[in-house]
Amino acid sequence: MRRVRASWAVIAVVAAVTATSGCGAAGRAAGGSEVTELRYQGSVGQVTPPELAQDLGYLGNVRLSWIGNTISGPQDIQAATTGDTDFGGAFNGAIVKLAAAKAPVKAVVGYYGSDKLTNMGFYVLDGSPVTSARALIGKKIGVNTLGAHAEAVIKTYLARNGLNDAEIKQVELVVVPPVNAEQSLRQGQIDVAALSQTLRDKALARGGIHTLFTDVDLLGEFTAGSYVVRTDFLKKNPTTVRTFVTGVGKAIEWARTQPREVVQARFADIIRKRGRNEDTNLVTYWKSWGVAGTGGAIAERDFTTWIEWLNAAGELKGKQITAKDVFTNEFNDAARDGAAR
Repeated sequence: MRRVRASWAVIAVVAAVTATSGCGAAGRAAGGSEVTELRYQGSVGQVTPPELAQDLGYLGNVRLSWIGNTISGPQDIQAATTGDTDFGGAFNGAIVKLAAAKAPVKAVVGYYGSDKLTNMGFYVLDGSPVTSARALIGKKIGVNTLGAHAEAVIKTYLARNGLNDAEIKQVELVVVPPVNAEQSLRQGQIDVAALSQTLRDKALARGGIHTLFTDVDLLGEFTAGSYVVRTDFLKKNPTTVRTFVTGVGKAIEWARTQPREVVQARFADIIRKRGRNEDTNLVTYWKSWGVAGTGGAIAERDFTTWIEWLNAAGELKGKQITAKDVFTNEFNDAARDGAAR
């Protein structure tokens, strides 16, 4: 789920132009009826919660329409903001930035996070002199992109371990495609690599590296990313949104409660049936989606953590924004009163 992510500047530009965007799914509904086809972007070799929900029959008469694969979380929510798709998902910090830029979107259900099974870790070579936060001063950390999940976690880690702003600026973040991160670490091009999911498991199996820290070590289990929809789409299609969000929530709970091999087999079957010429190997490494809230329910801390970080970093430029400005559990009947687990 944690793909290459776009910069904050691009998000701000997209948000600025959304007021003039006239496209979107709402225009496809005839005679005031609600849209029942939702355009979205997928991920190569992976199954998303909405795709599982559709396969399980949880979306009722709502049908997903795949338009391609996304290259990043911010790109995905940008597409939803401009109306090129009907929903998109990204790191919650990216959603905060988008909302602060007055983009007309609302987060409606969580879809990925970090738990004891699935998380983002920061890894060093065995024998590395980097053994603490302070040892990172002057060192290079490979991340999938700037301004997203990895950067937020790293800078929170540094600040909580006593580094001041000047010292934090001396820790260099280097953009490295996730598939190249392990190799870059082993070749000494970077001192620390951010790794997660399949790439992390494969790297650990090869040996010679160990964990410096993980996001779960730092923050506990948390929902890290959510799906957003445009606010005008919400108003025009409330029943469709409720069906979609509740279906996604039910799919998250199905995956949480089934044996892992059952979920993996279902994913492989979905990938084969959709006929996109994909390898099913990745699903054998799936452990969980890491979503903290029951049925994808969003908790205030899922956003306040990043609002506080962005404020401290000066990214919000004094703009006042609260978690309740960004998300709603109103459409999630699977959330059991919206309470986080």
